[in-house]
Amino acid sequence: MRDRAFSGSAYLLGTLATAVATVLALPVLLAPAAARGWADWHRQRAYRLLGVPADEPPTRRRVLAWTFAHIAVGLPLGLAALLCLGNIVVAAVAMPLWWAFSADERPTLFIDVHVGDWATALGVGSVQIVVLGAAAWWVLPVLARLHARLCLAVLAPSARELLTERVDVLTKSRVGVVDAHGTELQRIERDLHDGTQARLVSIAMQLGIARESLADDPDTVATLIEQAHDTAEEAMAELRAVLQTIYPPILADRGLDGALTALAARSSVPVRIGLGDLGTLPAAAEAVAYYVIAEALTNVSRHAAATRADLRVERAGDVLSIEVADDGRGGADEARGTGIAGMRRRVAALDGSVRLDSPPGGPTTLAVRFPCAQ
Repeated sequence: MRDRAFSGSAYLLGTLATAVATVLALPVLLAPAAARGWADWHRQRAYRLLGVPADEPPTRRRVLAWTFAHIAVGLPLGLAALLCLGNIVVAAVAMPLWWAFSADERPTLFIDVHVGDWATALGVGSVQIVVLGAAAWWVLPVLARLHARLCLAVLAPSARELLTERVDVLTKSRVGVVDAHGTELQRIERDLHDGTQARLVSIAMQLGIARESLADDPDTVATLIEQAHDTAEEAMAELRAVLQTIYPPILADRGLDGALTALAARSSVPVRIGLGDLGTLPAAAEAVAYYVIAEALTNVSRHAAATRADLRVERAGDVLSIEVADDGRGGADEARGTGIAGMRRRVAALDGSVRLDSPPGGPTTLAVRFPCAQ
């Protein structure tokens, strides 16, 4: 409770100071960039006091509304805290040292009670400390939380703004998914045309030559058939590789649990796996989860210089959560082509989110969440 009273008092005194600063800097704060930064700083203060997670930055219109609301509410609440705490200090000084002041300069308690003797100093001073201390203990934290909630209520986006923002996000993700789908189809067509199709053409030519040489040169026929057999095996291997990028066969054979175990076994970095009860997942969710984890473990092996990695996959209701962490050097940069952009596109297709935390020096944590309802 003491920490609560202290944080409430400190918050209100800070509110008074920032409200005065807001009044003095009002012409500057009318600039969008300055106003947004000022409001965002106060928003973070309110979140810390209330202990709630931060949301998206506010719009310009709400920032301007908050600026004037902060002045109107912050000044009286801050002054109340200042008067309360200041008069506690006055009483604490007046009780032992009232005699040290001249008759005209002696402190006043409860507005108009002049301290002229020990009885008044000790009696009225004690009452003032108790009353105002109780106010600082119980009332100031309530006022601080009231101001914090008011700030967040003014700065928080409305339901309509949230819906508009959500539509914008879904529109962008849809465009990204369409582009990614087109790129994926082009890649598959290119792989089949340049690889598998070329192998099949070569097989047809070899078998055609073998058929024409069957009567005249049996030794050449045997060689051609052997070459055609090797080429067919190469074509099958390339076809399997293409199919695996569409939907990994191991998912159909062993499920996501078995597929992740195989990924961990192939990793050059030791991987500790923690799997929750995943239940039955849609094929699309399994494929995205497999791709994200495979890409993440590949990055750990190639770029992180890590000695171990931790993989956790859990399901809470209709949301699948994936976390891949390593003890490597960190500093992962999406611009360097580490596959994070591809992960984001695939996860965005399922209306999910990707969060990468990789400070220089490590560790690195990749957290992915997306819906997995049937």
